[in-house]
Amino acid sequence: MSAKNEILVGLDIGTTKTTAIVGEVTENGIDIIGIGTSPSKEMRKGAVVNIDNMVEAIKTAVDEAEHMSGCRINSVYVGIAGNHVKGQNSLGIVSIKGREVDEDDVQRAIEASRAIAVPVDREIMHILPQNYVVDGQDGIKDPKGMSGVRLEAKVHIVTAASSAIQNIIKSVNRVGLDIDDIVMEQLAATEAVLSLDEKDLGVALIDIGGANTSIAIYAEGSIKHTAILPLGGNYITSDIATGLRTPLNDAEEIKLKYGCALTSMISKEETIRVPSVGGREDREVSRQILGRVIEPRIEEILSFAFKEIVRSGFEDLLAAGVVLTGGTALLPGIVELAEQVFDMPARRANPTGVGGLTDVVNSPAHSVGVGLIVYGSKQMEGASVYGKKINILGRIFRSFKKWILDFF
Repeated sequence: MSAKNEILVGLDIGTTKTTAIVGEVTENGIDIIGIGTSPSKEMRKGAVVNIDNMVEAIKTAVDEAEHMSGCRINSVYVGIAGNHVKGQNSLGIVSIKGREVDEDDVQRAIEASRAIAVPVDREIMHILPQNYVVDGQDGIKDPKGMSGVRLEAKVHIVTAASSAIQNIIKSVNRVGLDIDDIVMEQLAATEAVLSLDEKDLGVALIDIGGANTSIAIYAEGSIKHTAILPLGGNYITSDIATGLRTPLNDAEEIKLKYGCALTSMISKEETIRVPSVGGREDREVSRQILGRVIEPRIEEILSFAFKEIVRSGFEDLLAAGVVLTGGTALLPGIVELAEQVFDMPARRANPTGVGGLTDVVNSPAHSVGVGLIVYGSKQMEGASVYGKKINILGRIFRSFKKWILDFF
């Protein structure tokens, strides 16, 4: 398959919104040519809770992306998160009998690493090579051509709940789309926001979404640890609604417009207008009060992330520090607070390495969507176990419906 003029689509099914981003892979790289979003509340802890509503949200986002890009979408790369997604390191060992290592040996070693106990209600999503060992010599990136007797493959294996995967597949297929692959969201985000230097030096990506905070640790150029914490921006919105006694929708708007993760950055003179409940009059509230609601929750999320990094045992390898992304990372002051919590350098990350409509996707909230396209561009030669073998009726129905709408 040629990468020239290939159209790839990243579908980020989040807790608060569903986003479809269209990218065109050309000889010069990836150009973003379309994006569509739709409000969505059909995901809870990474699992679909209402398939009919989810189908409608996906369809709305995809239709909007098609209109902006001017191209037909037939298949998507889908991101998946939630605390049912688990990662663990594994080791595969094979004999090479004193000859040179070839590609078949590497694949046999990786396949041997799959010999882990996986419950019947879970399935393996990714096997991510870390490095290789030949006769005790560690840290080898590419063992092909080396001579030895024993080859070991160190890998990171990601599993997810089978039911969650199947419900996502069902939702996407009902829109009439094929699935190119289902990708762990923090793995996708790393493709869009982390540099090779950061991965080599050691870095922790912290993607703070609506319901979850995803963590991916890289060192020596490979992924070492992944985890998902059941805390995210929705908890901040809930705290604001409770603390300021305002409806949830207004609390979300206040968070986006006036929120700040560090109260010391807010002037004492600043005030905000807060809608009341039950038809009462709006109130004037000091913005510092809003900061005192947000800061403890952000500090809690970052503290749990730090504890997870310490638990992983890789905290001493993070020479490049911490990278924050996800919609909640837009809050002013979050980088400064992260540097205090982690006691290491931190930065906010937008998607990079793509062209086209960069101004449209230049936000941490689109890191996963753009990352799915970058991931797909590197995987186009491979086949996905989640790709549908046939979806003829869905495509015929969808094409006919579009023809009717366009004609009339």
